[in-house]
Amino acid sequence: MNSIAKSVLQSVKHGRAPWLRNSSAHSGKQRFRRLVLGIETSCDDTGAAVVDESGCVLGEALHCQKEVHLQTGGIIPVVAQQLHRENIEQVVQEALRASGVSLAELAAVATTVKPGLALSLGVGLQYSLSLVNRHQKPFIPIHHMEAHALTIRLTHHLEFPFLVLLISGGHCLLAVAQGVSDFLLLGQSMDIAPGDMLDKVARRLSLRKHPECHSMAGGKAIEHLAQTGNQELLTFRLPMQQYRNCDFSFSGLQNLVNNAIVQKEKEEGIQEGEILSCVKDVAAAVQHAVTVHIIQRTYRAMLFCIKNSILPSKNATLVLSGGVASNQYIRKGLQNLADANDFALLCPPPRLCTDNGVMIAWNGIERLRAGLGVLHSTAGIRYEPRAPLGIDISKRVEEESIKVPKLKKIRWLAS
Repeated sequence: MNSIAKSVLQSVKHGRAPWLRNSSAHSGKQRFRRLVLGIETSCDDTGAAVVDESGCVLGEALHCQKEVHLQTGGIIPVVAQQLHRENIEQVVQEALRASGVSLAELAAVATTVKPGLALSLGVGLQYSLSLVNRHQKPFIPIHHMEAHALTIRLTHHLEFPFLVLLISGGHCLLAVAQGVSDFLLLGQSMDIAPGDMLDKVARRLSLRKHPECHSMAGGKAIEHLAQTGNQELLTFRLPMQQYRNCDFSFSGLQNLVNNAIVQKEKEEGIQEGEILSCVKDVAAAVQHAVTVHIIQRTYRAMLFCIKNSILPSKNATLVLSGGVASNQYIRKGLQNLADANDFALLCPPPRLCTDNGVMIAWNGIERLRAGLGVLHSTAGIRYEPRAPLGIDISKRVEEESIKVPKLKKIRWLAS
């Protein structure tokens, strides 16, 4: 183990999920339910879980690398890879012990193979292939974004189709889930993801030096400070207003924010690395701009889906997932948007919005039940750092040029 990892290595956290419906892994009919082990290493969290086909989470474990990457100011792929290597065996064994299930009892092993950091994906795939080949188990390769999208079906009884908004540190997309492994991609980020942007703004603002935020990840620090900031102090031009599609862009907005920070530093006579007196106002304005951009694109997706009968005109559902889904300001804005358009808004519990083994195991269950992508030979299986989700119909969305009604100043977001 390298010296950095030693100093910040966290103990593996495990335990039964709060929505567990049958706490005994070996009672009665439970013995005959198919069980899937899920393994997740797409970015910086090493996760594993055992889930049965009724949705019971029998055991899980997670090793989080957050403290390591907070120290270095961002995820360094080779460091993430090393930490996955050091912890994957312990995490998988901990999940199995917590579940009371042996490898022999598993129906399959499901593992994230796309998309994600290449070095991280490689660790999970190599370990999983060794496991399935040694124990002669079927292997289910998992698309990370599909797993995020379908997690809601573990926690809620939800039928297809439904609209999905996935927002995280590495991804941002809108899609319609029509079935397991059946998605229509309406739009996605053309550059960076919202979580990545918020983290970069937090670093530029040196929020780790702020007494209220020294132990917080960047996006969480922005959200915390924004609660007591004045979002109207700064106004940022919203991205892609000239394009009537469902794509997102956050890099241009980040540049505007950086320029505004430079200007404020000049006005206050401070150097980069020092804390602005108006830092809370900057955080509030940035969070607000990100939220309005997300809401506008989601609004267009709703209108497109209803117009084309892709979703029901009444009682349709918007599913929100991914790490940024835990931001309460963004969630409240989307809740108001959903309410105004007769959509239900559903979101998994916060701990299942971030990367974890449970969502991978559940996606494995969904695919096992549907008979999709269950491999009995792993020859030729590869990881894919970049991988689209479903059928891309974003051009069709743009061609329809749907105008989004004004959102009434958006002040209701903060109410």
